[in-house]
Amino acid sequence: MAQFSNARWYAVRRATNSKPATYTCPLCGRFLPALSEHALVLPDGDPARRRHVHTACVVKARRAGRLPLRDEVEPPRPGLLARMLRRA
Repeated sequence: MAQFSNARWYAVRRATNSKPATYTCPLCGRFLPALSEHALVLPDGDPARRRHVHTACVVKARRAGRLPLRDEVEPPRPGLLARMLRRA
């Protein structure tokens, strides 16, 4: 799980899964049944490195500052209008 914790930023989204599987939460190390409410966390937005995480663990890590989101780390990209005006 070193790759998971070495990311600069994370994307977090709600997980929906109907597959009867059990995952291990990388934040607390406990089991996570796929049919329970949980989240997907993508280190650096990379879907290949996604992990299933307890929702409570995400909230706790966010409050502790250990799970920064992209908007908090990288400046937002300029919108289409701003890019077009810059060219003119």
